[in-house]
Amino acid sequence: MWSHEIELGNWTESTVNFESIKSLAWTSVYANEKSVRQSEHYNGVSVGRKPELMYEVRSFEFSNHEKARIGGVAGKIYDITRNFKKGDITELILSAPVGREFNGKTSIYI
Repeated sequence: MWSHEIELGNWTESTVNFESIKSLAWTSVYANEKSVRQSEHYNGVSVGRKPELMYEVRSFEFSNHEKARIGGVAGKIYDITRNFKKGDITELILSAPVGREFNGKTSIYI
C-alpha cells in the first residue's frame, strides 16, 4: 500500500521588487494509483476534461491542492479536477491542463 510518491502543489504569491510572482509550492506524499471509473470519464467529457489518473492519498495530507506532479521535478503536471473524501482517504482525479501550456521549470503559464 502507498506504493507511489506524488507531489501536490498549490499556488503561492510573493512580491519581489514590487512585482507579484506566482509559483507552485510542492509537497511530497505517498499515494495509491487507482483506475479512473467510467463515470469519471463520462462526467469529465461532458465538461471538456479528460480524467487521466486517479490516486488515493491520506486525507490529512490533502489541503485543497490544485496541481499534482507525477514523476518528480521533470514529471508531468496535472490539474486536480475533483477530490472525494472517504474518511481517512481522499480520492484525487487528475486531468491534463486544457487550452494552455505549462512550463514546470519556471512555474509560469506561457
